[in-house]
Amino acid sequence: MHEIEPYYNWRDDYIASEDERSPFFGTIYNEFEFDKQVYNYLLHPQWDFFGSQTLYLKVLYVDYDLSYTIIELIGEWNDAIYNDIMILKRELIDLMIGEGITKFILIGENVLNFHASDDSYYEEWFNDIEDGWIVGLNFREHVIKEFADNHIDYYINFGEYLNYFPWRTLKPKQLFHHIEEHMQRRLT
Repeated sequence: MHEIEPYYNWRDDYIASEDERSPFFGTIYNEFEFDKQVYNYLLHPQWDFFGSQTLYLKVLYVDYDLSYTIIELIGEWNDAIYNDIMILKRELIDLMIGEGITKFILIGENVLNFHASDDSYYEEWFNDIEDGWIVGLNFREHVIKEFADNHIDYYINFGEYLNYFPWRTLKPKQLFHHIEEHMQRRLT
């Protein structure tokens, strides 16, 4: 896992540690030591810690004018033991909503497992963004099944189109355009 870097081809477009409105503004990364881990597995130092013991993330892009963000995740999403959704909601999502972000694209191909608890924080997140949406891209099938079995797919949109989306071939604004178009078709 230490060789899996957050996606870096959009660094010319956005860097969270240089965004004064980002919770990660001013973060300095250690390029010489592995200072993060999930269980016994070391992670690349470019991943951001937001309070979870098993889940890390990277805010790849934020557009405050169009009110969206793209977040890449890695690790184990564990609501049952560590209440990751509460930490994610309080430490990142609430701050982004406060900055006007209402559309969230979560890239989950490096989320290895999901362990559910209740859905109250997902419901709160969903209610906080009124006209917005939350989309899960490229999550693994067994992870999506766990979300669906626990009815969290009511709040986070998954689906065939979203499960195998070639997002790396696009720039952030192109990705957002495709996802927003898909969500508008889905809602009508």
